[in-house]
Amino acid sequence: MVADEPFSVDLNKPLVFQVGHLGEAYEEWVHQPIVGKDSPRFFANGFMEFLTRTKWWVIPLVWLPVVCWSVSKSVKMGLAPYLAGLIVFLGIITWTLLEYFLHRYLFHIKTKSYWGNTFHYLIHGCHHKHPMDGLRLVFPPAGAALVSLALWNLIDVLTKPFITPALYGGILLGYVMYDVTHYYTHHGKPSKGIILRLKVTTYQNELLNLSVSFSFVFPAWKERVHIAFYKSFYVCFEQRFHMNHHFRIRDKGFGISSSLWDIVFGTLPPAKAAKA
Repeated sequence: MVADEPFSVDLNKPLVFQVGHLGEAYEEWVHQPIVGKDSPRFFANGFMEFLTRTKWWVIPLVWLPVVCWSVSKSVKMGLAPYLAGLIVFLGIITWTLLEYFLHRYLFHIKTKSYWGNTFHYLIHGCHHKHPMDGLRLVFPPAGAALVSLALWNLIDVLTKPFITPALYGGILLGYVMYDVTHYYTHHGKPSKGIILRLKVTTYQNELLNLSVSFSFVFPAWKERVHIAFYKSFYVCFEQRFHMNHHFRIRDKGFGISSSLWDIVFGTLPPAKAAKA
């Protein structure tokens, strides 16, 4: 009796409904990256395929107006502006924690069933398989809209009505900062050389992290912001950590917009990691 040959993914055909057939072999396959800027086809259906491709600038374009509306709604409901600002900041910090736990425990869950593999490939596996696919680095607005609606309802249950919009806006702003920072870690070109030898405190690292995001969100500030951080340590520091996560040590470095929780939970990748 001849044993069945293991399933092989045809990269020239739509990928999403193939990867489930890999079974237990999926985990090894998905972490063998194809380093190229070509964007593979996911679905045979043109509309479904369109929904999976997103330019990075669509994220701030779609979501920043929602952030502004949310915060202004809380102020109109009687929340003092300074308190609204504090709640927005709390929302950003909340996002960094959500980002860390989602990345560590959901995005890196091990699967072997057909639908488990398919789901994982859609939410994160595709990014590890094709890490330089610039059209699938940020989360498509169609999917994000469903998640954000659930988030609003959850916050509404847990907080007072005048706090809900500001906290939601802060978490959403944190998400925008995460997505544009993530794109930059893959496709940005920071200056190198001496900055690799500089040291930086965690506090400075966080401030520089915000600078990276705002250089994308507010292009008019780009020159001033870039002068502030291109000569600093942060960009190469964070970029190197994230590339280590992809290519060398994937069980560390789960923070993208912030390394804070990697430090807290002991998953900060080493500056130099041996190849896996």
